[in-house]
Amino acid sequence: MFDIGFAEILLIGVVGLLVVGPEQLPGAVRTAMAWINRFRRSFDQIRTEVRRELHNDEVMQKLQEESREFEQQVRDTTRAVDEELRAIESLDAPPASAETAGNPEYETDHAPSAVDQPEKPPASV
Repeated sequence: MFDIGFAEILLIGVVGLLVVGPEQLPGAVRTAMAWINRFRRSFDQIRTEVRRELHNDEVMQKLQEESREFEQQVRDTTRAVDEELRAIESLDAPPASAETAGNPEYETDHAPSAVDQPEKPPASV
């Protein structure tokens, strides 16, 4: 983590031995290790929380983007269906003119349909 070699650790031990003394050195080392472990735990918790928050933000951004895309697709589909319905309605409705408006003769379709006509047998050769 700190890239400390054996020589550096030995130097720190010798300085600690000279400053603290041989009787209090084990207690000082335990106290220092306790503080280092607390620092590591705190750092790990902070790192975990930051990762979780960043992940939540990324997920929320993706969800919002997908939601916008889905809403756009729904709008496009609705618009296309409305256009198709208008096109179908314009084909079904006969053109209204002054002559045909209100005249029941023009309101029904008098063209013979294929269903109404009997089938003719094919001509023999």
